[in-house]
Amino acid sequence: MIVRKVHFHVNGQKPEAKAAYEALVASLGDYGMELCAKGDEADVVIALGGDGTILRAARLHREKPIAGFNLGGLGYLASVERKDFDKALSMLKEGLFRISRRTMLEVRRAGASDAVAVALNDMVLTRELSGHAAVLDLAVDGRGAARYFADGLVFATPTGSTAYSLSAGGPVLMPDSSCFVVTPMNPHALGVRPMVVSDEVSMRVTLRSRDGERGGKIGVYADGENALMLDDGDSIEIRKSPECAPFVEFQGYDPYEVLSRKLGWSGAMV
Repeated sequence: MIVRKVHFHVNGQKPEAKAAYEALVASLGDYGMELCAKGDEADVVIALGGDGTILRAARLHREKPIAGFNLGGLGYLASVERKDFDKALSMLKEGLFRISRRTMLEVRRAGASDAVAVALNDMVLTRELSGHAAVLDLAVDGRGAARYFADGLVFATPTGSTAYSLSAGGPVLMPDSSCFVVTPMNPHALGVRPMVVSDEVSMRVTLRSRDGERGGKIGVYADGENALMLDDGDSIEIRKSPECAPFVEFQGYDPYEVLSRKLGWSGAMV
């Protein structure tokens, strides 16, 4: 694939974004590429910002390959650092990249035929305006798996396993892993730990009352955006979405090297 048309999705809240955007646009002609005002007309969408910018770009520009150019801090999803912006444009021109189709999650109300929301990183269930832990029953492919007394649950894709789930104690999954991770948030029982499941299963979560008392509302968030609110007895289904998010992985990309460099697993400071 040779890239000839590029659209930029820019985080305008970052002070340095405007200057970086203008410099990149001015360079496009040197690499035989042109700027597209609309993402649906582009070969590639360049997300200029941090991981939040990439998530928004992937949600807005469905099925368009996303290349992450990092202007954020950690920028785990944004693999191209500022010093390599010109090199990345050259690699786009020469076709020195591959498209990685990242798995996404979808959520729907139990029994509904249509998904309410999709997420590239995670679906997060969290208590709303309550000082009590939530009681959440999890069933996997119709089989009871666990009852959680916790602040909530994080259902993460391999891409999202390095985000909220990791902060809550979940494992890191490689991008090509065919699985999801279910990570409890502050569970009461010390023996409750994250669980890795196949990405072919369907997961049902039901909010239960607490000792006969109302448990309060639970918010369901898809990549940080509110998708649903649950009351006692409500159930939702979370499963692999038929959609995927195509990511540009430049030649030489190594997810293990990214772990070492971005998360400080080499022993160096991030």
